[in-house]
Amino acid sequence: MRDKTMTPADVVAELSDGMTIGIGGWGSRRKPMALVRAILDSPLKDLTIVSYGGPDVGLLAAAGKIRKLVFGFVSLDTVAYDPYFQRIRQAGSLEITELDEGMFQCGLLAAGHRLPFMPIRAGLGSDVMRLNPQLRTVRSPYDDEELVAMPALHLDAALVHMNRADRHGNAQYLGPDPYFDDLFCLAAKRRYVSCERIVETTEFEGPVQALLLNRMMVDGVVQTPNGAHFTSCVPDYPRDEKFQRLYAEADWESFADRFLTGGERGYQEAVAAWR
Repeated sequence: MRDKTMTPADVVAELSDGMTIGIGGWGSRRKPMALVRAILDSPLKDLTIVSYGGPDVGLLAAAGKIRKLVFGFVSLDTVAYDPYFQRIRQAGSLEITELDEGMFQCGLLAAGHRLPFMPIRAGLGSDVMRLNPQLRTVRSPYDDEELVAMPALHLDAALVHMNRADRHGNAQYLGPDPYFDDLFCLAAKRRYVSCERIVETTEFEGPVQALLLNRMMVDGVVQTPNGAHFTSCVPDYPRDEKFQRLYAEADWESFADRFLTGGERGYQEAVAAWR
């Protein structure tokens, strides 16, 4: 079996301007932040980001990396709304597609199944349809029920973070929720998994259901200890609430200068020094 180990820089080198990139995790939980920071440290621009958003969206928006955002929400969980995204959204600086969370899931599922759309009731009678006039409805051929035809969310690349992975691309989460990371990988042409630790295939822990990703769904594996920081990656570590509050209250220039100028190693060392 092929060894798919990479570095964050290797992953970013396979991305290009204008790509549609899906970012796994949920809000401020198990986000592939080391890979996001690698994008921040690169010249990549004009990206379409597809995410159940958290600080991944806030950081990339503040750095001017995003042209278009497709999202179900952008939240830091214990901080209701990412402040960087909020300012940029209110300024009208991004092209936006805001979806119901169920519609978002169905869009990933449609792409994973190689379908042009999936029918769903979510969105009917809501402002989602008014704010996204490109959305269409279809009639069921069985009972004539009107349904939203949620278009597939095709991704050029997906970035997700797992607790454990082997070098071949099998990957495992050990926390309470998969956060649809498998759907992001199935919807994408290229799939990259960062993880807390690369293990031998025989060393995976827990039930087989925790093996969310198999090697057929993954093109690259990156070992990034503490790589989801400051989001949670339970049971390895909880969300860093104090640092998240610092992030939410800081101005962008001072935060970036202090924590985002020395690559991933510089980031981790800066956080340790701050702590």
